[in-house]
Amino acid sequence: QHLPGDEAWLIGEQRASGEKKYYLANLPASTDLRTLAATIKARWICEQAHQQLKEELGLDHFEGRSWKGLHRHALMTMIAY
Repeated sequence: QHLPGDEAWLIGEQRASGEKKYYLANLPASTDLRTLAATIKARWICEQAHQQLKEELGLDHFEGRSWKGLHRHALMTMIAY
């Protein structure tokens, strides 16, 4: 989240398939493009891990109502990962 007046990067990507992706980053204006690209790629890796935790290890099976219950379920899922 960024506040009005704060600097932000808007990055556009057009893939070979023609698909377009856009990213918003709040890194400093002095950030070099290599660091910016690495940050975007790191986000993708995190999303892949989250998807794997949900699909293969059952993180999405939690139906409780408390933070404590969710925390325990997520902890067991991470241990299994």
